[in-house]
Amino acid sequence: MGNFFKLRNILLLLLMAMFLAPLTSFAQVAVGVSIRIGPPVLPVYEQPPCPHDGYLWTPGYWAYGPAGYFWVPGVWIAPPRVGVLWTPGYWGFASGLYVWHAGYWGPHVGFYGGINYGFGYGGVGFVGGEWRGGAFAYNTAVVRVNETVVRNVYVNRTVINNTTVVNRTSFNGQGGIMARATPEERTAMREQHFQPTSNQMAHERTAGQDRNQLASMNHGRPGTAAMDSVNGRAYNQQGRIAQGVRSGQLTPRETANVEHRESNINREVAADRRANGGKLTPAEHKQVARQQNEASKKIYQDKHNDKTDNRAEKK
Repeated sequence: MGNFFKLRNILLLLLMAMFLAPLTSFAQVAVGVSIRIGPPVLPVYEQPPCPHDGYLWTPGYWAYGPAGYFWVPGVWIAPPRVGVLWTPGYWGFASGLYVWHAGYWGPHVGFYGGINYGFGYGGVGFVGGEWRGGAFAYNTAVVRVNETVVRNVYVNRTVINNTTVVNRTSFNGQGGIMARATPEERTAMREQHFQPTSNQMAHERTAGQDRNQLASMNHGRPGTAAMDSVNGRAYNQQGRIAQGVRSGQLTPRETANVEHRESNINREVAADRRANGGKLTPAEHKQVARQQNEASKKIYQDKHNDKTDNRAEKK
């Protein structure tokens, strides 16, 4: 009988969280992801330049899995169709529960909790670019692009909020961002929406398999905070490492060694970008490629040697 009342109370709390949350459709509320521990603050990171014309920026966020919160890197994504914009997901707090409101594509940007994700997503709307006919124009006062391949750009500095205080709070509700949907956001939320693309879903799954992304491991400083594309080199390396851990082909010692290599490369790239105004020189690009080739070879060798994580069970 006690278990029955406990289950009933939990269900009532979930229903209250849904009705007290800012206006949104039930399809956008991931009711299955509701917990009592709040997400960490948003990490500070640099935005990689847009690698392809037409790609749109999707901010990084804290997702929740069996091992707790993990960081899904911000990434440039090909939208599902021309003319749509990304509304980021957000955590909402109500009645003692943190509930995840999933992101979506639509003609206009809806409510995303007032969270300041940066890079054009300052809490309301998006000021990093706009669709002009069938092409997307990037506001380089707000977002970074690789201008050797992306030429459709403009500069509008009037949209920049010149404040010295950056709120890194990652949830909406009591104790977090107390924002409510504007009339324009409510209208956008009633428009036709499109679910995250298969690339976005794969991107989140891979992040959830990388222990470096776990908040319990990185203490709010994820190993990979952002990347230029889902299929980027660093992304593939981390995916291969995660697969090797799951299959037992990589021992804990081997995993630590290859992840240390990847971390060193990431730190070196970040330092080179800071020293060169956010870019890598041709020589640095070659050096990074060589280091990634060596790391790739090491991952392959470790996964195909006679050492596994379950040797004792096989004997």
